[in-house]
Amino acid sequence: MSKKLTGIMSATLAAGMILSMGAAAFAEEESFFPVDETVTLTGMISYPVGTESDPNKRTIFKRLEEETNVHIEWTAIQGDQWGEKINLNMTNLSTLTDFVFTAGFGESDLLRYADQEVIIPLEDYIDTVMPNLKKVFDEYPEYRAMTTAPDGHIYSLPWIEQLGANKTAIQTVGDMSYINKKWLDFLGLEIPETVDQFEEVLIAFRDNAEKLQAEFGIEGSIIPMACIMNDGDQDPSILTNGFGEGYGDIDHYRHIAVTNDKQVICTATTEGFRKGMDWLHKLYTEDLIDPEAFTQEWSTYVAKGKSGRYGVAFSWDIANIDNLTDWVVLPPLEADVRNLTPQNGSFTSGYDRGRCVVTAVAEDPEMVCRWLDLMYDPFQSPQNNWGTYGEDDEFDIFVLGENENGERMLKHAPLGDASPVEVREAECVGGPLAILDEYYGVYVTCPDDAQYRLDWIKEYFTPYMNNDYVYPNVFMDPDDTEELSNIMADIAKTINSARSEWVMNGYSDADWERLQEDLEDYGLEDYLAIFQKYLDAYFESQGE
Repeated sequence: MSKKLTGIMSATLAAGMILSMGAAAFAEEESFFPVDETVTLTGMISYPVGTESDPNKRTIFKRLEEETNVHIEWTAIQGDQWGEKINLNMTNLSTLTDFVFTAGFGESDLLRYADQEVIIPLEDYIDTVMPNLKKVFDEYPEYRAMTTAPDGHIYSLPWIEQLGANKTAIQTVGDMSYINKKWLDFLGLEIPETVDQFEEVLIAFRDNAEKLQAEFGIEGSIIPMACIMNDGDQDPSILTNGFGEGYGDIDHYRHIAVTNDKQVICTATTEGFRKGMDWLHKLYTEDLIDPEAFTQEWSTYVAKGKSGRYGVAFSWDIANIDNLTDWVVLPPLEADVRNLTPQNGSFTSGYDRGRCVVTAVAEDPEMVCRWLDLMYDPFQSPQNNWGTYGEDDEFDIFVLGENENGERMLKHAPLGDASPVEVREAECVGGPLAILDEYYGVYVTCPDDAQYRLDWIKEYFTPYMNNDYVYPNVFMDPDDTEELSNIMADIAKTINSARSEWVMNGYSDADWERLQEDLEDYGLEDYLAIFQKYLDAYFESQGE
């Protein structure tokens, strides 16, 4: 830690002490912005590939500057380079900015940067000059608890998106499965309900490739099932939930699930995992899975989907891959059981603890926090999350209207044939925000694609969620976070490598035993014990 940065931190803490004694009065003002003289702050932000690279050219930030008289000098980093560059920028005084808008830091990052005094605690600012966020925390104290580190400090500003709750929350299913209904109807097939029926449908797609190409004018080969192995929502693991005990392998980063006895298990040690990988390998040997599933990137995956070549695909929303008209949801398939394990952390809806941080180089952290609090305004948060209105191009996420009380309200505009993710990436800015369920119908309409997704989950997936618990969002102490992070790096790499290798080439009993031995050698017992420790504490805090 440099003496210069330590000095900056000391000054910042001194300012925070003054703030805690005297700034409460400012929080009572009706409006702090616009400031009389232009204020310049510095921020770091990521932007999606292929979209506007200058944040200040985005309508959202243009409006904010006009309304506040605060100018942000941005360091903008393309999204696919963020992981590589953010760590370097955080350790270099010449690149460190007042705040990091789209940090996406995990617990270990937050605790490390806090220990190094690179980022500052924010709880005093939240309670005195951030009324929008404080209101969210007061109404939903679980979010404050989830954002508070074990030492009692809050080092980050969260992203919160409520859409449903518990087993009907929109985040319970990420890698949703879809099947091409147009192809099914043409070939006289029904939507499969079992793994055997599913395999028969894929074979029919494969064996009738020429007929499908001719009927629907498809250029390029027919791909019965498309996916991207080990790639979040594009992974096919949802198909394997029915094997063995029915846990599947829905957590592609930690590979854990919670049993109905409140025990944390590693999904890669279950019989269901083993049988599921064996079944996927069988599909692969029958030329039913895209051979590029192990190497292709998102752009390639989408391009082939837009060409109409897929029979089955996986994503958050099929409209990102093809279109809504020709596709239907594929419910969980029955093998040994029929089950769907909800995603971990999903019961409290969408939440990202480390979305934004304020750094120790900020000369006026109070002003930084005041500006960032505007992102939590109920009218601003939906725009930051999804996009805005009044754009000067062909995109318009919202039209500006009124609610039933005659107050301004953001109403979602029809997306037509456009991909929801592409339209939103062109306009939204991300960062810290909060969208609560009570905002819908008051400040903003529920997005059409979110509503139909919520309807799908409730109809097709919730009835098969036999697991009563998911692993909650918990903030672990530094030692446990570090140990878990170190173990997880080896365990995740080992499991994901085995998944790809076994689907492509199959596995033997010796391979299975080797995987279990490797996991034990990497510290699986300690890994699960740490998770269990915090799960037990969570249930105790909830009175369960």
